[in-house]
Amino acid sequence: MLAFDEVGQTMFRKVLVANRGEIAVRILRACRELGVQTVAVYSDVDRCALHVRNADEAYPIGPAPARDSYLRMDRIIGVARKSGAEAIHPGYGFLSENPQFASACEEAGIVFVGPPASAIAAMGDKLRARRLVHQTGVPVLPAIEENLNDEDLLDQAGQIGFPLFIKAAAGGGGRGVRLVHDQSELARLLGSARREAMSALGMIG
Repeated sequence: MLAFDEVGQTMFRKVLVANRGEIAVRILRACRELGVQTVAVYSDVDRCALHVRNADEAYPIGPAPARDSYLRMDRIIGVARKSGAEAIHPGYGFLSENPQFASACEEAGIVFVGPPASAIAAMGDKLRARRLVHQTGVPVLPAIEENLNDEDLLDQAGQIGFPLFIKAAAGGGGRGVRLVHDQSELARLLGSARREAMSALGMIG
């Protein structure tokens, strides 16, 4: 997704892609076809990755764990400033659903290629999003919306029935999601979903 002016010309000379893997490669390819220069970022273990090799420029942003690299808003915005990128495309996952990142880009004078921070905030929190759509009359499945401790969650889950999904309230990119078939799996998968959400997204809920 790139911005165009009224005559169909791209508004950006250079775009930073704040992601890795297949999604980054696809965005880089689209930019190249549009004649837009590209900037990649990479963690230490991704130094020789395909998205790095496909970009016009590439900059390191930290160690392998995502929380120390691809989730570091300050480092990514720093690279955008250093490279002269006018826009940041977040891809999906990582910072793509983080309203603070969208706001930080705006404050830095850099275009965030995606929804405004207000829309991300409204839909990024799965509990808030669920309440919003329910208020408009959209049918929703039964869920536990309260911020409960694990013991109470285990008690109330049986009232919803199995199978059920565990979903990190602030999750994204398919992380922090678990399918639970019966009560015996719940405690283990709850912990697993929580750890994945914290590790992959730097958030929990």
